Amino acid sequence: MAEAKEIKSPVSCPPSQLQYSPSLTRSPLLHSENEDTPNPKNKTPRTPRMSFTPPRFITPLGTPVRNALRLIKLDPQDAWLPITESRNGNKYYAAFHTLCSGIGIQALVLPVAFTILGWTWGIISLTIAFIWQLYTLWLLVHLHESKDGVRYSRYLQLCFVTFGEKLGKLLALFPILYLSAGTCTTLIIIGGSTARTFYEVVCGESCNSKPMTTVEWYLVFTCVAVVLSQLPNLNSIAGISLIGAVTAVGYCTSIWMASVAQGTLPGVNYNPVRGGNSVEKILGVFNAFGIIAFAFRGHNLILEIQATMPSSEKHPSHVPMWKGVKIAYTLIAACLFPVAIGGYWAYGQLIPENGGMLTALYKFHSHDISRFVLGLTSFFVVVNCLCSFQIYGMPIFDDMESKYTTKMNKPCPWWLRSSIRIFSGFLSFFIGVATPFLASLAGLIGGVALPVTLAYPCFMWLEIKKPKKYSVMWCLNWFLGTFGIGLSGILIAASIYVIVRTGVKVSFFDPK
Repeated sequence: MAEAKEIKSPVSCPPSQLQYSPSLTRSPLLHSENEDTPNPKNKTPRTPRMSFTPPRFITPLGTPVRNALRLIKLDPQDAWLPITESRNGNKYYAAFHTLCSGIGIQALVLPVAFTILGWTWGIISLTIAFIWQLYTLWLLVHLHESKDGVRYSRYLQLCFVTFGEKLGKLLALFPILYLSAGTCTTLIIIGGSTARTFYEVVCGESCNSKPMTTVEWYLVFTCVAVVLSQLPNLNSIAGISLIGAVTAVGYCTSIWMASVAQGTLPGVNYNPVRGGNSVEKILGVFNAFGIIAFAFRGHNLILEIQATMPSSEKHPSHVPMWKGVKIAYTLIAACLFPVAIGGYWAYGQLIPENGGMLTALYKFHSHDISRFVLGLTSFFVVVNCLCSFQIYGMPIFDDMESKYTTKMNKPCPWWLRSSIRIFSGFLSFFIGVATPFLASLAGLIGGVALPVTLAYPCFMWLEIKKPKKYSVMWCLNWFLGTFGIGLSGILIAASIYVIVRTGVKVSFFDPK
């Protein structure tokens, strides 16, 4: 009979965490170095617990199972944090979350990039960017599970494994922080402003009540968003993500169809708008690339979404996850390309730089289109912003709660979890009121966030999967990763130059 072994379990995990597959610990080691040292104060010897060892006649089946279990690295904290608290997701949940996080109001600015690039290069650039980011999505989905039984449940964790903790923080912390907290702030600005527009459309000229200020609309939006954020974990907001996905597809479709139905504006032209000298022309083109890059978002949430799924060696999570991603990005392509092409055809060079097609719809067609269509479009935008706030806020809540669970070695009490979400929501509100011009920096933001979407996943694949030198995957990822980093630097420089030359109306604590 096999010899009994002592199993040390300093923290007990819920059955759901033991049932499904492993996840990466926040610390490389789950146990401290002196854990095996006997405690002199503890005079009572610990009674060893027995583990059942299969008989020899079923060894061929038992050995792989035991080997697999030895590779599993469970982080007890994952059972307490909102991203990994529940692991019963599926491909439909993945599609809802990916579509809600992958398409947003930034898609409506795509025709602005076409005014610089023109028809041919605008369509080519948008197509290349779509294929490129879809490829890096495939890389991330397949990097979630490693061969040694570790699940990388957060984008920042994968950065630390690839680049090291210090370099990982330097390269990825700010872009990821902006893509979460900064997006929440932008959603408050856009959602609050559009809620005001919705009220004006519905109320019309018959409304005699004193209208609320923009700050008050921001506050109303934030209060609703904070109430919705009390849902406990990422899986619990799947219904909200579904609503967000439906409304995103709804307002994108209604805006481009209404614009195309009205025909081209009088005096519209499609000649690319570029600066006087060659430097301004080149930098203007790169700024347009930044706007296109900004249209693709959500890569910083892909690993988190996949972490909500069960996984095993026989049924890895990347299979249903990739199915969900394909569904989501089919719909995203069906929204982005008509918005860019139809919007540019309808408005040409007259497309407003601030707000893109949403602003153009109200500016040029407020009297031509029925109030019902205008009001429904505004309502869809507001609802989508509320839903997107939940999924982009989840990594913030997860990180703040992890500080408590790491220190106290227990889950956050309900009142602390609720307080964290209220604090995060109103902090984003304060930043939105203080910097209402944040939404107008689309090109610069696209350049800063571009490596997270297009470059870092390529280097992650090279470091973790280690493809054969000079193979197709080795050459492709080195080229795309290097080109993505270089393009990011050029986009940031070009965006800063354009901002300095053309100017951005900066107004602190003065939202309008």
